[in-house]
Amino acid sequence: MEQIEAHTRKIAVALKTVGLINIQFAVKDEVVYIIEANPRASRTVPFIAKAYDEPYVNYATKVMLREKKVKDFNFAPKKKGYAIKIPVFSYEKFPEIQKELGPEMKSTGEAIYFIDSLQDEYFQQIYSERNLYLSK
Repeated sequence: MEQIEAHTRKIAVALKTVGLINIQFAVKDEVVYIIEANPRASRTVPFIAKAYDEPYVNYATKVMLREKKVKDFNFAPKKKGYAIKIPVFSYEKFPEIQKELGPEMKSTGEAIYFIDSLQDEYFQQIYSERNLYLSK
C-alpha cells in the first residue's frame, strides 16, 4: 500500500490533477506496476465510495471547484473485509447478442458483494468461474 500511495501521489502531482484520478495497478512479487492513469472519474468511483462508506465524489467536487483542498477532509474509511465487484448481465434486454464474454464484458452494470475473508464460499465460487462462458 505504501508503494501504491507513493506512486499515486507522484502521478497526480505530475499530471496536475484537480479532483479524481483513475489509476490501474498490477502487483507482482511485492512490486507495484502502473497500467494506466487517467485524470477522470470512472465507474469504480461509486464502487469505492460504497465499499469505504465515504462520499468521495462530494470531496472531489469540492476540490475541483476549488472550495476545499484534499488535506481539508478527514478521511475515515470504514472498510471491513473485502468488497467484490461483480458484473451484472442483462441478456434479456439484448436477445440478439452473442452470449460469450469478450474483452468488452457486455455487462450493463455491477453489483457489490461484501465478504470478511477470501475464503468466503461465494467468493471462491465466482473466483473459480473467472473464465466465464454464459449461454441460455
